[in-house]
Amino acid sequence: MKTIDLNCDMGESFGAWKMGADAEIMRFISSTNIACGFHAGDPATIRHTVALALEHGVAVGAHPSLPDLQGFGRRAMKITPQEMYDLVLYQAGAVEAFARAAGAKLHHVKCHGALYNMSTADEALSDAMARAVKDLGGDVILYALSNSRMLEVARKVGVRVAGEAFADRGYSDDGTLAPRGKPGGMIEQEDKAVAQAIGMIEGGYVTSLAGKRVPVAPDTLCLHGDQPDAVAFARALRKAFAGRGIAVGAP
Repeated sequence: MKTIDLNCDMGESFGAWKMGADAEIMRFISSTNIACGFHAGDPATIRHTVALALEHGVAVGAHPSLPDLQGFGRRAMKITPQEMYDLVLYQAGAVEAFARAAGAKLHHVKCHGALYNMSTADEALSDAMARAVKDLGGDVILYALSNSRMLEVARKVGVRVAGEAFADRGYSDDGTLAPRGKPGGMIEQEDKAVAQAIGMIEGGYVTSLAGKRVPVAPDTLCLHGDQPDAVAFARALRKAFAGRGIAVGAP
């Protein structure tokens, strides 16, 4: 039986402002990436999301970002490798502290938005990110884009890695994520997301927006919690997985 991790970006509410249906989606996933306060989230939201994850047996991960609340962490910034290291260690450390206080441990780190995309394309940033995760200790896993340079760099640093693919995002020919603003950059139909997920898990490929088959080897599959239909997507994915004998579990 094949096993895939289903992860979701969560904890992105802030103060009185609410985003996502975290409580509903948590029932369908196996690991969660919790916003650390730099693109979204706040201390109370981190604590609440950690508790929700533990209630449902979901692995707790940190979702560090560029310091950009207004832009939701999706605008690129010019940063040094040292700044990358500091950003990841600082933010992941906050989620790790809340997890430890709740009697659990930090399972993984997955960078958010522009920080994720920047490190995929920059070896020095990938190295700094991987070193920060390694220095967290506790055998924390780094979630990195499948078949990317980021994954190779992290392995050289000696960090446990999980190759990530995306059920609800379009791909470019080089295996990177297509820009969100590009037609097809976000997949908004359940059946298309399910078909893409099955193709990646069973076939080892994803079809780019230009029609090219791009190889992928996913250990973990991402579903975005800020999608309007995220709950329906999660439910549809789990139903399709069950029907094809694909188990869901954290790496």
